[in-house]
Amino acid sequence: MKKIRIAQIGLNQYSHSGEIFETLVKFPDIFEIVGYALVEDERETCANKIKHFDGYPELTLEQILNDPTIEAVTVETDEIHLTKYVQMAAEHGKHIHMEKPGGADLAAFERLIETVKAQGTVFHIGYMYRYNPFIREAIESVKRGELGEIFSVEAHMSRYDPPAVREWFNTLPGGMMFYLGCHLIDLVLQIQGAPKRVIPMTFSSGKDGIISPDYGLAMLEYDNGLSFVRMSGVEIGGGSRRQLVLVGDKKTLEIKPLERGLTEEEKQAYGPAKYAMTTERVERTLNEQGRSVKKQEKSEIFCRYDDMMQAFAAMVRGEKENPYTLEYELLLYRTLLQCCGI
Repeated sequence: MKKIRIAQIGLNQYSHSGEIFETLVKFPDIFEIVGYALVEDERETCANKIKHFDGYPELTLEQILNDPTIEAVTVETDEIHLTKYVQMAAEHGKHIHMEKPGGADLAAFERLIETVKAQGTVFHIGYMYRYNPFIREAIESVKRGELGEIFSVEAHMSRYDPPAVREWFNTLPGGMMFYLGCHLIDLVLQIQGAPKRVIPMTFSSGKDGIISPDYGLAMLEYDNGLSFVRMSGVEIGGGSRRQLVLVGDKKTLEIKPLERGLTEEEKQAYGPAKYAMTTERVERTLNEQGRSVKKQEKSEIFCRYDDMMQAFAAMVRGEKENPYTLEYELLLYRTLLQCCGI
């Protein structure tokens, strides 16, 4: 199998840039890493993350863009710069894996989609829950009609952030909604499609005197009900109750927590692996007597970024078609901005 020559553009302060690069390193039979470039002011803002690149050459942005043997890039700058650098990569005909969700400018994102469409290259966004095994199975079961008519989707994704992170939310449109809400909106749209109406509600807790939108809630209206996404940066234990609830007329399905770190016993059995985790789900149906029947399961162990980057490689090699079309990614981005109140 021919290796994919790939380089990384940028680091981000609070997202997955280091983890993505480490995942490329994890698969030397798939990726030939040419090097990396730092852009914007990342040498200062992301000084603690540069260690992820140890052993690999630093290149200039121009060296990466103008080298025709580098066929793919991962673009991992801070969110507000993403569309800018992905546009450059697209114009140079690179296959692209991009940190979610893109920059803050709708017109720029629309232009990017048109550029990628014209180039015919792969455009792959790092929405990690797309590769969560129970979430993937849930969405497939919806498509097969196993849950019946879906009345609502409820999605939570919260955590407890330090003041510096919550201050940084001010750089993003909609703050926490833009930062984490994008993951949840993606799930709702995959299950229910485009909403009739979006009701955005962003809020600042004011904790520590920081006035930033660190709480987000958005209602998405459909013909047969309301769905909502909710996220908070000031919720103690919020990570442990991240959840997705699908309510259908045949079945209710809850996935909670969306991800759970391994127990010590699991670590010993599985061996050393970064970003390894499990998830759990509960299905509720009615028996013949009309009583609720509960079925609970725990997933096999998976590594958060492995399937994501292996799928990207398969798309670049032409072995797999990206199931998320450019039209879908544009719908998702537009809906996200609506949920941010834009």
